[in-house]
Amino acid sequence: MKKFWNWLENGEERTLYLEGAIAEESWYGDEVTPKAFKSELLSGKGDITVWINSPGGDVIAASQIYNMLKEYKGSVTVKIDGIAASAASVIAMAGTKVQISPTGLLMIHNPMTMAFGNEGDMERAKAMLGEVKESILNAYENKTGLSRTKLSNLMNSETWFNARKAVELNFADEILFSGEGDAALSIGASYSNQMMMSNILNKLPRDKPKLGMDIGILDKRLDLLRI
Repeated sequence: MKKFWNWLENGEERTLYLEGAIAEESWYGDEVTPKAFKSELLSGKGDITVWINSPGGDVIAASQIYNMLKEYKGSVTVKIDGIAASAASVIAMAGTKVQISPTGLLMIHNPMTMAFGNEGDMERAKAMLGEVKESILNAYENKTGLSRTKLSNLMNSETWFNARKAVELNFADEILFSGEGDAALSIGASYSNQMMMSNILNKLPRDKPKLGMDIGILDKRLDLLRI
């Protein structure tokens, strides 16, 4: 099982790193991967810190991780050190406190999928995406307090937020390294984050259906919702 998460412990401190794509294969109908994540999450107690640097991925995985973090008994501090885009932005909303690097980015957009079939199949795919969007809006609304109409419009436009904008709209609570004593650390983080973001942005998924693709493959990918 290829994991996209990693736990580190330093004494009583527990830190979770979410890096890269969130679940390269869908968690839909998969009992093993969610159980493994939950087992590691509950293997310790106390407050945790979650570092996110991800372009997004599987909406089912993001939803389950969001729920697990929201139900966790301790405090959950989310720190966006590079990018929290798409499905990764949903996970970020689970934080008791959400912090973002001064060079960090957050992006939200409408859910996407691939569909194949007749008019009825297309209508069902459209309805499914509508319900997925509503579920995502719930997480954004609970965190930001913004209206669903405003949030929906932001998703429609595939909106990117720098650190200041993310805090202004309540997607994040504060900017990392904003204290005077952290000036040197901020400079170092700025350089490393710019390098990471450059690499990640080049890998953002832009999947489009290919002409002549096998029907069976397209039908299977319909279940792999990615946002």
